[in-house]
Amino acid sequence: MAGLGNCIIGGQFQVTAGLPGGKPGLPAAVLGGGAGTPPINGSAWIEGPMLIGSPISYPLPRPAATLMIGRTKNYLAPEAASGLPMVMITSRGFAPTPTDLLIGDPSGIVGMTINSSTISIFNAKTISIVSKNVTAVSKLNWIGKVNVVGKTSFKGKSTTTGKKTINGKTTINGALTVNGACKINGFLKFTGSIVGTTKKFDIPHPTKENHRLAHSCIEGPENGVYYRGRLSGKNVIELPDYWQGLIDPESITVNLTPHRTYQELFVKSIEWGTKITVLNNSGGPIDCSYTVFAKRKDIADLIVEYEGNEPKEWSTVGK
Repeated sequence: MAGLGNCIIGGQFQVTAGLPGGKPGLPAAVLGGGAGTPPINGSAWIEGPMLIGSPISYPLPRPAATLMIGRTKNYLAPEAASGLPMVMITSRGFAPTPTDLLIGDPSGIVGMTINSSTISIFNAKTISIVSKNVTAVSKLNWIGKVNVVGKTSFKGKSTTTGKKTINGKTTINGALTVNGACKINGFLKFTGSIVGTTKKFDIPHPTKENHRLAHSCIEGPENGVYYRGRLSGKNVIELPDYWQGLIDPESITVNLTPHRTYQELFVKSIEWGTKITVLNNSGGPIDCSYTVFAKRKDIADLIVEYEGNEPKEWSTVGK
């Protein structure tokens, strides 16, 4: 193979066998040179395949791609080539544009596969992914603000450090662990149970400026509901219609508090979980407040004590 030193080409550089019959190839249309258009000086067309860098990464018997890039291995200038990135794209001296690196286009969509130990993106003001389906498998770390518009599915461990905004539907198949405060502005729906050390509300104080008001839920060893009100001039407490499908009628208990005068009140009967008849043993009129408690029957009974060091899911407790 003959050697060639420094080479300067002032016109168009082509590495091609051309078309049959010695006719020029595609560059006549893409890079000038056809229909009276002169070739673009400084342009180049290499028919390919093409290899840049060390061939060790691309063993025989056939080329791996149209353009193959390997680690730089310059035997005549090893120090100058040592530690260089394999690919570098920069707009230093020019303003960046959204299409500085363009892979595919709407009329020529391409697939992209990245086999990498680490992918790092720095100084990006915005990262936009417009896709019907984005799948992340394995560990995914985000540092900074993340905006997700549309449906997102995560399979595996996902760690987010910084602010995360999700606009749209998000589905998490698996356990979700949040280390730190979690603020939700809006409606939160659970189809299972909520387990915590305490359950409370915390709101701006209704009467004191620069104060807040916190209340905690009353705890009990059952999944219970209550119904309360005032009974005056009559002796029947009408329970809500939906209690027939919600509660166990055998679990109903009633608290009665007389008002204004002494009254010997007692529960005479509870009819099918629909109404409660109250009598005054002293014979006078009835004027009282009441609280009715009952246990839900639409879900499994609560197991108050069970073996283990971690909370168990509702599907495995109470059935």
